[in-house]
Amino acid sequence: MAKEGVRLQLQPTSGSLENLKYLRDPRSRVSVGFIQGGTTTGKEAPELESLGTIFYEPLWLFRRSEIGEGVQALRGRRLSIGAEGSGGRALALQIMQRTRIDSIVGEISGYAPQAAAEKLVAGDIDAAFIVTAWESPVVQSILNAKGIELSSAQRADAFVAIYPFLHKLVLPAGVIDLLANRPPADVVLLAPKASLVVRADLHSALQYVLLNAAAEIHSQPGIFQKAGEFPAAESIGIPLSQEAQRYYKTGRPFLQGYLPFWGATLVEKVVVVLLPLAALLFPVFKFLPQTYDWMMQLRIRRLYDEIRSIESEMNAGGRKIDVSALNAKLDLMDQRANQMQLPNVYASSLYTLRSHIDLVRTRLAAMA
Repeated sequence: MAKEGVRLQLQPTSGSLENLKYLRDPRSRVSVGFIQGGTTTGKEAPELESLGTIFYEPLWLFRRSEIGEGVQALRGRRLSIGAEGSGGRALALQIMQRTRIDSIVGEISGYAPQAAAEKLVAGDIDAAFIVTAWESPVVQSILNAKGIELSSAQRADAFVAIYPFLHKLVLPAGVIDLLANRPPADVVLLAPKASLVVRADLHSALQYVLLNAAAEIHSQPGIFQKAGEFPAAESIGIPLSQEAQRYYKTGRPFLQGYLPFWGATLVEKVVVVLLPLAALLFPVFKFLPQTYDWMMQLRIRRLYDEIRSIESEMNAGGRKIDVSALNAKLDLMDQRANQMQLPNVYASSLYTLRSHIDLVRTRLAAMA
């Protein structure tokens, strides 16, 4: 953001739920935040829009080696489920209630990830649910800590079916330490995706800057994702903004490579409005010259209609016609033709009209 001249003020929070609270409160002045999948919906938070998903946030269950594997190993144990206001705590509670773990553990505490890691290594707690990315220093420190093991999620496919915002990930055997073969077997994890969420009133230019930053940072390959998998045009609960939809369909706006981001976005918006308008108006502009020509020819045709009327009167009246009256009409028509203001392109038509008036006047003189 700083590269684009945008100054950010970072607001530390305990996690997704607190982020959501700040985003929904316009008085907080928080415009952007990370929201864990399953935290809210567009119906619950209509003032928010998503810029897409940007990374996986696995639900890690770390335990001390001596307590053993499986749900029953947690019976009577001390378990940390994350701090109040964190999305990790909310997800851990859902998992515990679904599996009835909450009814068998001895003590539940709510430590933040770093504190939970320290308590676990020190032996002050027996297990900890932590929701954070693989790259997190907390996760890396616990994975390499002696006496700490990582539990595999049981019946992961069932959880994914029940909670559509969850994904099944596999941490390959040996990926932590190939020589020591840690972990000794594949570990199955459940993971929501984190979305980059903004207030709907955030300027579109800033949304493009955020999307460009997300692409630069999160498009790299990782343990759980392929190159280019993130950011992704996924709306998990919260709908994608129009700018995000346009970004994922057509990529970065072309002009952003040549203009400041605010100027490029302004020009893009003007083009988006003008192109459909031009398409609608093109038939109109094409028809305008034809309409103008028709109007000019109509002024001349009206005098021709009067000439035909005089000729009809001459043919019908024979010698009984009022020559002086018809001459007066012809003089008036000639005067009107002389005073008619037409573009030069119609000069030949006007001269032809006056010649025809003279022809009728000559014929009328012969009948006198």
